[in-house]
Amino acid sequence: MEMHQVRYFLAVADELNFTRAAEKCNVSQPSLSRAIKMLEFEFGGDLFRREHSRTHLSDLGQMIRPHLETLHQAAAKAKLVSNDLTQMKKVPPLKLGIMSTISPDEIVDLIAPLETQHKGLELRLCDASARELHDRLLNGDLEVVIYALPGKKFDDRTHVMPLFKERMVIAVNRAHRLANQVGFPVKEMDGERYIHRVNCEFAGYADHILKEKGVTCTPSYWSERDDWTLAMVAAGLGFAFMPKNAIKHPDVIGVPIVDPEFWREVNLVTVRGRPYSPGVGALVREAMRKKWFGQHAIAARSVEEKYRHG
Repeated sequence: MEMHQVRYFLAVADELNFTRAAEKCNVSQPSLSRAIKMLEFEFGGDLFRREHSRTHLSDLGQMIRPHLETLHQAAAKAKLVSNDLTQMKKVPPLKLGIMSTISPDEIVDLIAPLETQHKGLELRLCDASARELHDRLLNGDLEVVIYALPGKKFDDRTHVMPLFKERMVIAVNRAHRLANQVGFPVKEMDGERYIHRVNCEFAGYADHILKEKGVTCTPSYWSERDDWTLAMVAAGLGFAFMPKNAIKHPDVIGVPIVDPEFWREVNLVTVRGRPYSPGVGALVREAMRKKWFGQHAIAARSVEEKYRHG
């Protein structure tokens, strides 16, 4: 069955006259009649009853008419969508994954220019843990992700652009015994009440380091949200292991961890060789242009330095 046959059938069903239907479809009447005959052969019966100058739908024709109308409407809609994409009237959505522990303010500063500079761009954000984002990127559910995976080598299939480095700190309330210290030695964590951030990218990675220092941290509370974690820290329920720039609570202080220090490098990651929507290129340009916590992206600075030194 061809779409032009469906169109001819619907025209005859509307006009109940082969001559007028042929004129409506801008085709000769013999051509229209042949197309209807072929359709009748395919469906195994007459679709119209022809009585001299009058034409009526047969029982079979009446039964299949609503189905062919639905098919015709779907085909017309598909053609409109195709035309929009071909003519760039509608840009395919950009599927971006963001590690849930990254400051929302930084992400808003990244995506806000996309709306003004790239009209029609639809952005679909996914907020998840680093490991989940990594899997969804490789599976093709996401086009680009922004995350950190401390201690893990990046997959050879990915292209990695470093954005910024951020120190990890211990979040404590202002009454904590080490709140005024310039550093929080890892060994001081032993025995402390601990609020575990479920989506922390250091989970698992830091365990062996703490073990070497003779430190045992047993979570007293678990939280999926940093704002809840900070509220619990402020209430004196325990300490939390967090990025420096996440400490946004008047009653919470971030004390840098020392002996050893912990840092995370946050990267923009795509898959090599994969075809992308136009929005990915726009996002990468904005990420390289933007200042992350007051500094240009690490990848952008590396390119500038290489160019400067020839």
